[in-house]
Amino acid sequence: MEKRILFVVTSHDKKGSTGQPTGYYLAEVAHPWEVLHDAGYEIDFVSPQGGKAPVDGFNLDDPINKKFWDNATYHQKITHTMKPSAVDPSKYDAIFYAGGHGAMWDFADNTELAGIAGRIYEAGGIVSAVCHGPAGLVNIRLSNGQYLVDGKKINAFTNEEEAAVKLDKVVPFLLETTLIARGAIFEKSGLWQQHVVTDQRVVTGQNPASAKAVGEAMLAALQRINK
Repeated sequence: MEKRILFVVTSHDKKGSTGQPTGYYLAEVAHPWEVLHDAGYEIDFVSPQGGKAPVDGFNLDDPINKKFWDNATYHQKITHTMKPSAVDPSKYDAIFYAGGHGAMWDFADNTELAGIAGRIYEAGGIVSAVCHGPAGLVNIRLSNGQYLVDGKKINAFTNEEEAAVKLDKVVPFLLETTLIARGAIFEKSGLWQQHVVTDQRVVTGQNPASAKAVGEAMLAALQRINK
């Protein structure tokens, strides 16, 4: 069976009422993609609304970003993302929620995506996210009614980082605070430091600097479950 991972990217393109553009953060897709694609995984893309996903952090001076953006197959996929209704969770070994501030507006309350992630996890797969991507984890419940993050070590964009970029009053909720309220054991490092944690097939990273390491931790977790 082909090895496949589902990447989730935001459809939301504005930071609240500021009018500032946002979307998924390119490096948070490209860097894990390179690790997992090079290891033989096929990556598919889904977004809450499907179609072309808005992009932020568009830096093609980063060679990995450029490698991803210039790959014709994956450029087609990221500009023609699937809708959640088109996804068959049984096809995927893992799901990964990419960050970018847009995720704060359209990940948490998307019940279809939460259902997909719950099914992948309960089938023995990996659930992963980086930076603002863990907004997609806050409302995932398992079949026993428990929040996925409850009792697990989890990492995400911190309250201090949100304040540092002056968006703590703009985002609809604070990610760190909400994850803790759901029962997560929140781990973090200082501003912009790489930090990745794996706990019970859930892999999370703090910020853009953690994106590649999240891909590597996902690969290690996938290798453990596929032994």
